[in-house]
Amino acid sequence: MRVSWPKVKLADCVDLLAGFAFKSDQYTSSPDDIALVKGENVSQGRILWDIAKRWPASDWQRLEKYQLQPGDVVVAMDRPWIPAGLKWAFIRKGDPAALLVQRCSRLRASNGNLDQDFLRFVIGGPGFENYVRPITTGVNVPHISGTQILGFEFELPPLPLQRRIAAILSAYDDLVENCQRRIRILEEMARSLYREWFVDFRFPGHKDHPRVPSPLGEIPEGWEVRRVDEALDFRSGKPIKKSCRQGGVIPVYGANGVIGSTDNLPMAQRCIIMGKIGSCGALHRSETPCWVTNNAFLVSPAAIRSIELSWQVLSNINFGSYVGGAANPYMPINNFGHHEVIVPATAVQAEYESRTSHARRLVVLLSNQIATLRRTRDLLLPRLLSGQVDLEALG
Repeated sequence: MRVSWPKVKLADCVDLLAGFAFKSDQYTSSPDDIALVKGENVSQGRILWDIAKRWPASDWQRLEKYQLQPGDVVVAMDRPWIPAGLKWAFIRKGDPAALLVQRCSRLRASNGNLDQDFLRFVIGGPGFENYVRPITTGVNVPHISGTQILGFEFELPPLPLQRRIAAILSAYDDLVENCQRRIRILEEMARSLYREWFVDFRFPGHKDHPRVPSPLGEIPEGWEVRRVDEALDFRSGKPIKKSCRQGGVIPVYGANGVIGSTDNLPMAQRCIIMGKIGSCGALHRSETPCWVTNNAFLVSPAAIRSIELSWQVLSNINFGSYVGGAANPYMPINNFGHHEVIVPATAVQAEYESRTSHARRLVVLLSNQIATLRRTRDLLLPRLLSGQVDLEALG
């Protein structure tokens, strides 16, 4: 039997703060300075700290009003919704000290009737996303105002039930975070091996391969320097209408990652996808059959035959200097195809693929576990928030 709870607006129980107008010419690159939370590094449920801009640490106390603390919910006010989902996140324990930038809002429970952990599930739930999408305005830069955010209405259970609901959903998030942590460790292992073998040239048997001159400096004998469009095969994806990616079992990749699913025949099996329009140079993997739109390249091995090595090589190229267009960034193959990369001997490539394949299988397994956990959580979340689940029956 469905439980009915009173309806409230966020304005009734939330303090909303819009960020500060930090001047970009004062950003720093020092890891010792303060991270800034901007719309560009607010992702679906988490902050992308690795791309965060920095602000001088000497200003920390002066900007106390804009300091973020664990539990704070952040919503991007410019382009709040993208095909990947709503741009919202929350600050976790252990996250770096951070300041809030303009066009982002910080939400914090303002009275004793709303639990802060419960608030993040309200914002991360389908009700708020469905509320935001139709009221986002603006042609060039779609946006939502603080007043509109505070106007969202939702059902508010008694405080003990809020905490119970938040605990149940947090358990799924904790399992996802644990899987993601293990994936990060495995991927760092692959990166470390890449640096040791292909940057420092300390691969198995390296003492038997003297260094020889090349356009990129001295490299092991038997290795060569090739253009990246010779080392790898870049094929543009194909258009697929939005109406054709509204459902199905085959993921559809664009420049930003998965943007839908379809039942059409897939374009590729295991592959690398690289953004060429919008998010130029953004890299994604697909371990299963997929469709790639014309906003991205489908990258396959060529002279570099190992797909794992292909991923590492691409990850170490700065594509920023090859991007054209201001309003709508683009990066055709002619812009970066001449970039030179080192192509190792075939036997070394094969050994690297063999050494990293087990870790890759574990990453795929953990990624599948994450997808299952998220599906279960996403099915449970709206039912818990709407009172459709009998919490007493859950024990």
